[in-house]
Amino acid sequence: MFEEQFCERVTQLRLKKGISARDMSLTLGQSESYINRIESKKMLPSMSVFFNICDYFGITPQEFFSFDEAPDLELIDASNTLRALDPEKRKHIITVIHDLQR
Repeated sequence: MFEEQFCERVTQLRLKKGISARDMSLTLGQSESYINRIESKKMLPSMSVFFNICDYFGITPQEFFSFDEAPDLELIDASNTLRALDPEKRKHIITVIHDLQR
């Protein structure tokens, strides 16, 4: 059960990101068929590759295992971009967000 959910989660996140299994495999530094073998339930990644997969999607391991809800990758990407900004720019963006909520 767990293995099936894990493999389906990788597929779900990859498709949401709009990337091929081959491209994802190569980006992770693995063979061309690596992600395909995970998604077809032939293998599971090592712990270190699992963490790389989470980094690739910009999510935490906890978010990865939230099987009931798909993370909003666009929102996660925006959050990561916001974190990378200098504090002054970040403050401006947050002010704009708060103004939009009114």
